[in-house]
Amino acid sequence: MTNYELSLKEHPIAGVDEVGRGALFGIVVAAAVILPKTAAIDCQNWGIKDSKKLSARSRELLVPQIEQLAIAYNIGVASVAEIDALNILQATLLAMHRAVTGLPVLPQLCLIDGNKSIPNLDIPQQTLVKGEDKSISIAAASILAKVWRDRVISDLANLYPDYHLGKNKGYGTANHLLAIAKYGITPEHRQSFSPCKVGYFQSKQ
Repeated sequence: MTNYELSLKEHPIAGVDEVGRGALFGIVVAAAVILPKTAAIDCQNWGIKDSKKLSARSRELLVPQIEQLAIAYNIGVASVAEIDALNILQATLLAMHRAVTGLPVLPQLCLIDGNKSIPNLDIPQQTLVKGEDKSISIAAASILAKVWRDRVISDLANLYPDYHLGKNKGYGTANHLLAIAKYGITPEHRQSFSPCKVGYFQSKQ
């Protein structure tokens, strides 16, 4: 991983990432993390990288290390109702906005994973496609967001055992789709997503 922050003069810098955008079930979660500019070596030694490239166990172990090292961090959430009302892109950007503006220390610059800037954010920002591979703070944010959302979904899995949420985390796996076809949707399913719409599976027959 290249540490993009080291090439920048601004500090503090927040890395911002989201998780859950492609799921059929549950909230979308964003995290914002400000790390010390000298944190790159520690983070690389710990194995901090894109959360998708880490095991669940590794992510869980890294969370307290990131939280202890960080100058500041915060989680932002957009609800299922907001996802359905706004669309998933706008809800994701809303969660990112909440993550940044809730930081106890406001950054001078935000590095945003992806190619979409956060609307109505009164802080300079820069988008980075595949930012988890370029910025250690975005990678750290991806881990915090992933673990936070997975914990929420795991709790909901106990309420909705038929949907295999402990394994699929709300994403559209074959078993999840079969469960929707058999049992219908729950209040935590995103009704604006095609597989959760009434009549979707009948139209496929």
